Amino acid sequence: GVAEPPLERQSQLIGVKCDGTMCRRMEQMRLRRSLFSGILYANAKAKGLAIRLTRWTGKSQEYVHPKHLLPETEAWYWYLAYLNAGDRLLDIGCGHAMHLARAARGAAGCVGVDHDPVALGVGTRLCRARGLTNVRLVCADAEAGLPFVPQRFDTILCFDLLEHVQKRAALLGEIRRVLRPGGRLLLAVPNRGTAWKGRLERAGLCSFSDPDHQCEYSFPELREELALAGFQIMATAPSVYDLPLVGFIDLVGSLSLTLYRWLSAVRRRIAARYPTEQAGFYVVCVIR
Repeated sequence: GVAEPPLERQSQLIGVKCDGTMCRRMEQMRLRRSLFSGILYANAKAKGLAIRLTRWTGKSQEYVHPKHLLPETEAWYWYLAYLNAGDRLLDIGCGHAMHLARAARGAAGCVGVDHDPVALGVGTRLCRARGLTNVRLVCADAEAGLPFVPQRFDTILCFDLLEHVQKRAALLGEIRRVLRPGGRLLLAVPNRGTAWKGRLERAGLCSFSDPDHQCEYSFPELREELALAGFQIMATAPSVYDLPLVGFIDLVGSLSLTLYRWLSAVRRRIAARYPTEQAGFYVVCVIR
């Protein structure tokens, strides 16, 4: 006999009557889910390839994301506007130390902490190549505690780390402990409320920008979590517009930094116009 349409057969197996409209909707949802899954997979592969291409094409001596190869000005790296000459600086989750190497100019002393010795090896080579003698990199698990005396630092950077941590309250407490009164916490976390992430959620897919994330934030959620840890947000800086095909923009950056700069500038302008659609939150915090 003639085989039944798959969705009708599935609905009958679970005892649900499937009329034509319902079956069409189920089919559309299935196709949408497959499309979005393909986009997520392609983004991940494109990002990984972009990191490799930055070295293969001679743009970097190390495997780094093209976002780290933009001109080193406040226009591209928001946190530079909040650093003071003579700062004692800590970068938690510093990774390859790309941000720390930028921030180190003019600082009295800089410390980077990360749990990954391979990433710290890249950071060590980078700082050595730039002649930075005021930078020290430490291999440690920040979630288990920061190996520093209280009120040690004037400014603390914490970029793209908090969302990976399970014990976030403990980590924020440690940051508060080692930050001097009047010091600044410069924080970057992902925004969970963009339209693209909403589409992923409605399709029944993980909407986090990285599957390793333990959480992502709305701005009120971020403000509340920081307040509970004793911090107050004093200023914000614009991020970039969240897009479905962000991995392919990374791939463009690995091939042409000029085009990548242009695309990044466009994404910043759109994010400034539609702040709820920015990919993340950049905030400047002080102790309450």
